[in-house]
Amino acid sequence: MKAPRLIAYAAGAGFIALGLFGLVSATDTNVTGWAVWFAGAAVAHDALLVPCVLLLGALTTRLPSSFRRHAQGTLLVAGVVTLVSLPLVLGHGRRGDNPSILPLAYGRNLLVVLGAIAVASAAWVLLSRHRKDSDGAE
Repeated sequence: MKAPRLIAYAAGAGFIALGLFGLVSATDTNVTGWAVWFAGAAVAHDALLVPCVLLLGALTTRLPSSFRRHAQGTLLVAGVVTLVSLPLVLGHGRRGDNPSILPLAYGRNLLVVLGAIAVASAAWVLLSRHRKDSDGAE
């Protein structure tokens, strides 16, 4: 095994050990609640996220190879942004007695960000296609 991989494994194991030490040594930690949350995140990853990524990957296989990579990357970034912002969009944590909690139009803002991701991806495709065309013209 190569040295960089061993160093990365050692660093990862060190961070895991540090996290577990902090989890177990803290007096106010609900270890059972944490374990349920951790297991739920693993199940959600394996039961929801991975099948969605595989489905989108399969659906994009019919695209031309020059666009496939960009489309898959764009969908991946858009999916992660959507997943991270979903609690805000759904209003989890919003309270009627405190209007300063989650005061923005998060659904609209998510659409704006997704549009910006799409525009950036399209610009990247056009730029790379233009670069490829100009390299071939020489």
